[in-house]
Amino acid sequence: MNVSLILIILLVGAFATYLAGDKLASKVALFFGLAAAGCSIVLLNHFNLGENISYISEWITLPKVSFALQADGLSLAMVLLTTALTAIIILSSFGNEFKNSKAIYALILFMSFAMTGTFLASDGLLYYIFWELSLIPIYFIALIWGNGDAEERKKAVVKFFIYTLAGSLFMLVAFVYMYLKAGSFLIEDLYKLDLTVIEQKWIFTAFFLAYAIKIPLIPFHTWQANVYQKAPTLGTMLLSGIMLKMGLYSLIRWQLPLTPLAAKDYMFIFIGVGIAGVIYGSIVALRQKDLKKLLAYSSLAHVGLIAAGTYTLTLDGFRGAVLQMIAHGFVVVGLFFAAEIIFRRYETRQISELGGIRYQSPKFTSMFLILVLASVALPTTFNFIGEFTVLYSLSQINIWFAILGGTTIILGAYYMLKMFQHVMLGETNTKVFADITFSEGLTLVIIIAVLFFFGLYPKPINDLITPSLEAILNTINKYN
Repeated sequence: MNVSLILIILLVGAFATYLAGDKLASKVALFFGLAAAGCSIVLLNHFNLGENISYISEWITLPKVSFALQADGLSLAMVLLTTALTAIIILSSFGNEFKNSKAIYALILFMSFAMTGTFLASDGLLYYIFWELSLIPIYFIALIWGNGDAEERKKAVVKFFIYTLAGSLFMLVAFVYMYLKAGSFLIEDLYKLDLTVIEQKWIFTAFFLAYAIKIPLIPFHTWQANVYQKAPTLGTMLLSGIMLKMGLYSLIRWQLPLTPLAAKDYMFIFIGVGIAGVIYGSIVALRQKDLKKLLAYSSLAHVGLIAAGTYTLTLDGFRGAVLQMIAHGFVVVGLFFAAEIIFRRYETRQISELGGIRYQSPKFTSMFLILVLASVALPTTFNFIGEFTVLYSLSQINIWFAILGGTTIILGAYYMLKMFQHVMLGETNTKVFADITFSEGLTLVIIIAVLFFFGLYPKPINDLITPSLEAILNTINKYN
């Protein structure tokens, strides 16, 4: 049994969902989403027993390309995140009605297939193919089923597509250059390359352009807020919960081990870029009047801190970044889903038009408050573990980095609690807010349970990812 089985399940699921027709599409998609999540857990058990669940096979002879899937603790953690959130996102959409629903659910599973492949690929060209494949489904999801004026939506989505595609081309050029020197795209062969400092700096920059746009980091973030707002909520969840993690994961897996000398030379600059994103995202979030846009800029602030932790080149920085990636995935999906629940009832995302919901739905209010507190890293929640570890790693480099990075907690608490006050509290709203349905409640309960469980007991994830991160750090420090 190997990890290719997950890809097969998701790909077959995409075709089966489309063939099932509009009436059964959501249920078939959920079945295959759960099957992929279940398969991920089974493969994790095999991995923990010491079995080799990686897969490699010759694919193309010239150039030499292998269909190589690497299953270590880091990649398995990201696959578990992807498959779990895919199932949750599909479940969360049961309250929506989509035209041509078979197509949108098939695209969700196909996008999950491509993102899972990105996390598993250990051949550079295969990785690049999966990376680009993930862009196609979200383009159509946002363009066809998105919100607002069609022309504005088209502009936002096309800008996103061009930005990410252009950035990825720089990464492809870097891979081709390294292939010419190594004669292989396999990651272990690329790690062995003895590149000069100048070569590493060019390759580092090429990878950074691709990842900074995908994550996004300032000043490459200009596509984000509009696409998050214009995309249907399930598209926004896929982008914020999983897709941006592709960039953050790739920093650790590809960029930093391939260019360790450049990474050390540029360390302070890119930690500064990440922290600047924290402050910028938080300040802009304070001024937002649209709920989805506020959450989009909040996400920008959080991923800036994750990137800053990654560029510390320390075990604590890597570990904190991965923990925060997973925590952020669950909490941001929960928050966007809460915004969607409100939109289903009030048909508006304008914060000024909301309020008074707590009197009509105390259960939903309580769950929304828990998600808000998790977002601002309240102790006992998963986000606290990740943020604390990242801030600790920043303090090892320079205490001022930790102080400035810590503003995400202070500013985040201010704008998130202020948002909660305007959206949920105040006098009873004249519009009727129907209580949450069973599927809505189940989705929120699952997310909250994950946030509390790993907030109190993060050891399983720590134990899973630490050996992989230590191996990557050994590769980075090979020049010392």
